[in-house]
Amino acid sequence: MIFSKGQRLTPLEMLAQLVAFDTESSKSNLPLIAFVESYLSSWDVPFIRVPNTTGDKAALYATIGPQDRGGIVLSGHTDVVPVTGQAWTSDPFTLRIENGRAYGRGAVDMKAFDALALALVPDFLAANLKTPINIMLSYDEETTCLGVVDTIRRMGHDLPVPKAVIIGEPTLLEVVDAHKSVVTFVTTVHGFEAHSSKPYLGASAVMAAAELMSELNRIADEMMERGDKSGRFDPPYTTVHVGVVAGGTARNIMAKECTFHWEFRGLPDLDPQEIPARLDRFANEVVLKRMNRFGEFGRIDTQLEVAVPGLAPEPGSTAEALALKLVGKNRTQTVPFGTEAGHFQAAGIPTVVCGPGSINQAHQPDEYITLEQLDAGEAFMRRLAAFCTQN
Repeated sequence: MIFSKGQRLTPLEMLAQLVAFDTESSKSNLPLIAFVESYLSSWDVPFIRVPNTTGDKAALYATIGPQDRGGIVLSGHTDVVPVTGQAWTSDPFTLRIENGRAYGRGAVDMKAFDALALALVPDFLAANLKTPINIMLSYDEETTCLGVVDTIRRMGHDLPVPKAVIIGEPTLLEVVDAHKSVVTFVTTVHGFEAHSSKPYLGASAVMAAAELMSELNRIADEMMERGDKSGRFDPPYTTVHVGVVAGGTARNIMAKECTFHWEFRGLPDLDPQEIPARLDRFANEVVLKRMNRFGEFGRIDTQLEVAVPGLAPEPGSTAEALALKLVGKNRTQTVPFGTEAGHFQAAGIPTVVCGPGSINQAHQPDEYITLEQLDAGEAFMRRLAAFCTQN
């Protein structure tokens, strides 16, 4: 789409444009970024593009208002989860309006928030802001949450440090000040093949992996017993889970290799090194000793896949106070899913999660956001503009 100077789009029109880009995490988001750049250029809004190392994806950071000070960042991701195998009743990349809902992949998670921020650019410009409003669009949130990191590193260098960040994940416009971490691993056990009737000639990777998974089960039980001192999370404890297991070639062959994928979702106060360190200690002190009692047959490798930091409460922070004011609430909430918020918080930037729509509609066939929630999100943006005009 080629924009004429000062061309406006309604939030719904902008959402339709964004949904039309197939930005599944395995694909490039550059066509969407180029579209947004064209739109911002038509309004003379300055922006920077922050590409990834391979150059096939990019984040975008735009500033409306003063360029010499930190502002309020509206942060949203551009990538979406796959549609393959899902039973959609219409094209997932064509926005469909029906029965008070807007259907499409990413409609609620989270292109609606992106669309609102972009559609309100003319209003932000007209407001003569004292505090700038920054729009940040990222990539790879659905896979690694690392698409914000390179831009965050520039804050305090060639970008001003923001006063506050609002991550627009769907929370029904409740203000979320905490969520768990999401840390995933792949553990590969290497054994040595031998006839199962003579186990002293080898070591079974499957049997060793079973011991490791049993230890993760014990750790999971302990985490459940430890519980959540804040009483705010559902479930009220750190969870540990093994999702995929593969290994062995035949019943009567001692398995050469076994791999399992596992994760923990940690409460904000959990030391992220505790669980992997405990598994590593058990692997060395128990499992490897058993594997190698007849010879140097076995080894165990655990690789970190993804580490999404949790978001810890910061009562009274700039971000919390602002978001609560904008939504007219006096209490914060937690959510069970991970976001990019922890990366901002780790950089010392006050951050909350607050966006239109419900996470219950995300990642499903016929994903949707209600038009009522879209309207509520627009009102939220307008209140933000009024705040940034006065402060």
